[in-house]
Amino acid sequence: MTEWRFAAGAETGWHRHAHDYVVVPISDGQLLLETSDGDITADLKVGQSYNRSQGVEHNVINANNFEFAFVELELKA
Repeated sequence: MTEWRFAAGAETGWHRHAHDYVVVPISDGQLLLETSDGDITADLKVGQSYNRSQGVEHNVINANNFEFAFVELELKA
């Protein structure tokens, strides 16, 4: 489990998860997800988690003009 906090415009850099994972927003906001298939804007709301499968390469960017935070839980076997 990791808590991520991003300043406005900050990004993770391109990466790939080795495990399936769940994202739990700590605040409401938008993330821009850059992928090889194109960009995706995700509207995140407190209390509405989402999951992703391992292996997809992407870059996550805080698309807000304020700090954004979420908790990421990797599902290890």
